[in-house]
Amino acid sequence: MNKISLINPYNNKKLIQKNNNFIDEDGNIFSGKNYIPRINNSTSYTNNFGYQWNKFAETQILKKNYSDGIDINNLRLFQQTSWKKDDLKGINILEAGSGAGRFSRVILENTSANLYSFDSSNAVDANKKNNLTFFNKNFFLSQSDIENIPYKNNMFDKVICFGVLQHTKYFYKSINNLIDKLKPEGEIIIDFYPINGFWTKISAKYILRPLLKRLPNNTLLKLIEYSANTFINLYFIFNKLGLNILTRFIPICDIKNALPDNLSPEKLREWVILDTFDMFSPKYDNPQKISKVKKYMENNNIEITFAGFVKIKNMKSAVIRGIKK
Repeated sequence: MNKISLINPYNNKKLIQKNNNFIDEDGNIFSGKNYIPRINNSTSYTNNFGYQWNKFAETQILKKNYSDGIDINNLRLFQQTSWKKDDLKGINILEAGSGAGRFSRVILENTSANLYSFDSSNAVDANKKNNLTFFNKNFFLSQSDIENIPYKNNMFDKVICFGVLQHTKYFYKSINNLIDKLKPEGEIIIDFYPINGFWTKISAKYILRPLLKRLPNNTLLKLIEYSANTFINLYFIFNKLGLNILTRFIPICDIKNALPDNLSPEKLREWVILDTFDMFSPKYDNPQKISKVKKYMENNNIEITFAGFVKIKNMKSAVIRGIKK
């Protein structure tokens, strides 16, 4: 399968690497810091993600995190996509918003697909570090924005976007941008935070976010680290007393339903700090109704093959899969 060329998304002209920069025929130059194309260096609303993934680069990556030996990333990727490993030989996959590379690692370790992955923040540095073995073989990484993806339209066999869309500035426009990159008959798979009912936003997360998202990243992280043990203990006390409904008002992530089970106490605290920071720090957090997203994609040339919840052990994700007509 032919490799897909990197382009300047602002004029659609091919980019060529020269030394540690990337340049098009008009002379437009993009940095190649750490040998990663920096097509969009503006991280104004995603710098929190670069901060968190470089701080917690390995938290979601290493299998040794799981005391039961199960790699939750592998389980989640293949259950959400419903892919079979043998069906991915030599195809081109676009991964939008790769963070520290938890799903990049699964694809690269388990398939022979060409993976084109991007993130708008400098989390790409953590991704490269985690997946250096595959770099420049079948793994092509760039720092790029979902609004300006550096590849031509109608190029990819599959497009995935996990844990990202609710944090973009324009949720539905971002979906359109991903659909544009997909070949006819290609497959798109997305997940996002769902609206489960009127109570979705009646929680500590949405009550406190307007204030906490304004704090400097290091200040917010220190605040979460300082209070983590107290709130973890309170969470488990409420669960033991059967007061689960009250845990939504504790200002930490939902341990029971949002984190892998069987984590050691040390790893549990690490995951809680990471996911709580991820909960409060993003500028945008826009959960959506599955039915509304499904209808939107149907109206934009996608034949839906699945729309609903996918259960991954104790967790579940709102997932939509579809084929471009």
